[in-house]
Amino acid sequence: MNLCDIETIHAVLGRHGFRFSKSLGQNFLTDETVPRRIAQMSGADRTGNAVEIGPGMGCLTAELCRQAKRVVAVELDRALLPVLAETLAEFNNCEIVQGDVLALDLAALCKEKFGGEGAVACANLPYYITTPVLTALLESRTFEKITVMVQREVAQRICAAPGTSAYSAFSIYVQYWAGAEILFDVPADCFMPRPKVDSAVLQLTPLQTPSVAVRDEKLFFALVRAAFNMRRKTLVNALGPVLGGRMDKDGITRLVESVGLDARVRGERLSLADFARLADAAGETAKGDA
Repeated sequence: MNLCDIETIHAVLGRHGFRFSKSLGQNFLTDETVPRRIAQMSGADRTGNAVEIGPGMGCLTAELCRQAKRVVAVELDRALLPVLAETLAEFNNCEIVQGDVLALDLAALCKEKFGGEGAVACANLPYYITTPVLTALLESRTFEKITVMVQREVAQRICAAPGTSAYSAFSIYVQYWAGAEILFDVPADCFMPRPKVDSAVLQLTPLQTPSVAVRDEKLFFALVRAAFNMRRKTLVNALGPVLGGRMDKDGITRLVESVGLDARVRGERLSLADFARLADAAGETAKGDA
């Protein structure tokens, strides 16, 4: 069964009375090469275990089943469960778990299903939950590879370099925890219904230790958020809401300059290493004032 064939999609969904949900951001692939490439590049053949988020009709699930020993697919929409029972009937290495991935303990799920073995994660993510799902996948500290299809603009933002318009606080968050790479683009006409924007397949490789060493992770991310909350302001002015209780503007200026940065620089130009130095210096200053 070609689960990316438009006639097959209509026939299967029609048999089960399924209707697309705009609120769940459901768009099914109509290009069979896309799920095949995702599965082949996911690392599922090496780890032997894969978790898929939002299997939809199961086109990516089926490809993962051909690569991995065991596949667990988490589906929120109960209306898709009978659809998946039909489309994945030929595979005996797949289990569908009905539930909300954002409410699941992913580490516990993998331990239950795979024991202590490694696993990869894959997903065709609805645009509206991309950030929280990627955050949950990274914070689970469970997956060797995370391969997801997301809005192309989001993929570009995650992989963005300092000083570019796409660079953001989420760029830094992801790059702190993982290596990020765009594998390939997926045009909007590869989906049904056709979305308004193009997509891209993004692969994250979680790091065993963060990409930069910081003494106070909470302070590090507080400074990052402050810098991007007011990204058009200079770093000195943007950091006021976080550091204003500890030092005045002149003190923040001295702090910024003490780590080799120009006081007029905007936060969007700082690398992860720059933010790490700044956070460590701010922490030391706070200790000295205590």
